[in-house]
Amino acid sequence: MDAHRRPLLDRTPALLTEGYAWLPNRMRDSTRPVLRTRLLGRPALAVRGPEAVSFFYDESHVRRHGAIPAPVLDTLFGQGAVHTLDGAAHRTRKELFLPLLEAGRVARLTEHVTGAWDEAVRSWSRRERVVLFDEAAAVLTRGVCDWAGVPRRAVDADTLARDLVAMVDGFATPGPRHLRARRARARQEARTARLVEEVRTDAAVAPAGSFLERVARHRDAERGPLDPRTAAVELLNVLRPTVAVSWFVAFAAHALHRWPAHRERLRAGDDAFATAFAHEVRRFYPFAPFLGGRTVTELTWHGESVPAGGILLLDVYGQNHDEELWGDPYTFRPQRFLDRPPGPDELIPQGGGDPAAGHRCPGERVTVGLLQALAVRLARLDCTVPEQDLRIPLRRVPTRPRSGFVVTGVRAP
Repeated sequence: MDAHRRPLLDRTPALLTEGYAWLPNRMRDSTRPVLRTRLLGRPALAVRGPEAVSFFYDESHVRRHGAIPAPVLDTLFGQGAVHTLDGAAHRTRKELFLPLLEAGRVARLTEHVTGAWDEAVRSWSRRERVVLFDEAAAVLTRGVCDWAGVPRRAVDADTLARDLVAMVDGFATPGPRHLRARRARARQEARTARLVEEVRTDAAVAPAGSFLERVARHRDAERGPLDPRTAAVELLNVLRPTVAVSWFVAFAAHALHRWPAHRERLRAGDDAFATAFAHEVRRFYPFAPFLGGRTVTELTWHGESVPAGGILLLDVYGQNHDEELWGDPYTFRPQRFLDRPPGPDELIPQGGGDPAAGHRCPGERVTVGLLQALAVRLARLDCTVPEQDLRIPLRRVPTRPRSGFVVTGVRAP
């Protein structure tokens, strides 16, 4: 019997109970950066390493259409999203998001968010207790909505922030979190679709060049304008990932609390160190456990095969903690990124490959820019960190500090 046809036990239940450790634990026992397994009833091949990233993102190997489970589409990405497309259809839709790669636009988004942060900090000084995760989500929501051209009258920022967090928080788990995520997506898709229709009928004004205008006017290859619901999905696919930076903000606060020696260089405005710190937060702390796609043809990697129609997995968390790549992967050491910038297929918390042409998240530069700016502000924040539960459970996907990172006694600058 061919190797890939041997029966394998389905590991989906183990994934749901083990979380981030599921794939790295199994790959650790292998002498090669590859593992055969079974997931969602299909044969799967898990790979890791810079060469594996190129292998994974090769469109002749993997397709995204039909690869993302419906529960993930109904919560995290949305039906018909750019993440589900391949080939020319993907490249045309991806043009919507290419401005996220422009340094000037990233800088303007960062200005909107840091302005909202500075305004929020002044209000925190009047409160007894602040949960940084929740406050970061609200700040990021206000900043990205202003940047994207979403009229303030069109959204309840606090409700939108909670819904965007819920979409991320509930995509990978059954139960109440998943139900909240579904309800949040349905609610915000309906509201955002109405806003798109208002822009198209001139009942609402989208600032020239804004993302709201781009998505309302975008035309897909051979398909014409996006229907309002799909346009809403893609607008949310800019708002939601930006608000997901709140996870990294909570992790940055956690890192500064555990290793306070890093505060001094951040407070001093050392830009190179702030960038290195942002990279290390994204490498060290858990966010995406892995990425997956459906195999177009039978594939072989390091002697292991998976048939056409199987699943190819890229071990994101495992690669970001690979001793061969990082030397001391479980040490939080931003200085590693001062020695040299990360290779594009080495550090992959938001995927690998070319963001302009492939499936790598084009908002990665946004994440790094926002995180480095907010890390400096966290380092300068005059507050007290009380006793609280700061454990980060690896069984929970996505995870974060249990307490959300609470601060008290905030002193306004």
